[in-house]
Amino acid sequence: MHRKDQFVPHLVVANGLAALEFYKEVFGAEEGHRMMSPDGKKLMHGEISLDGHTCFVSDEFDNSEGGTCKTPQTLGGTCVRITLMVDDADVLVERALAAGARVLMPVQNLFWGARYGKIADPFGHEWGINQQLKEQSSEETQAAADEYFVKDK
Repeated sequence: MHRKDQFVPHLVVANGLAALEFYKEVFGAEEGHRMMSPDGKKLMHGEISLDGHTCFVSDEFDNSEGGTCKTPQTLGGTCVRITLMVDDADVLVERALAAGARVLMPVQNLFWGARYGKIADPFGHEWGINQQLKEQSSEETQAAADEYFVKDK
């Protein structure tokens, strides 16, 4: 059996249906399969596709319901950032802000030849938004990084 993706992130959120809508509206994701809990109140399994790659979304379930993953709110933060490669970082971040995200790092030109910023979606997940402006060699990136970090001191 051929799988589309070998690596599939799974985001656990406090409001799965709202999260699906946010990801569709802001990131242009396409929704795939959706399965609700037997009582119809929680998203057990949702699928979105971002540029042809799958991401799962579900509500948080407690241990008695078979849940093993927690939302960023339950954990008091997240240890994961998902980076999206986009055509226009500024436009995407503005759209995300209008839909309830918050800026963690403003979009700016950075040493690896990209416009890059970070947002937290309304569900607590962190996203890096990367618009690659130019391709650079490892040497060019290292030289630009050396200059960037000296400038900050």
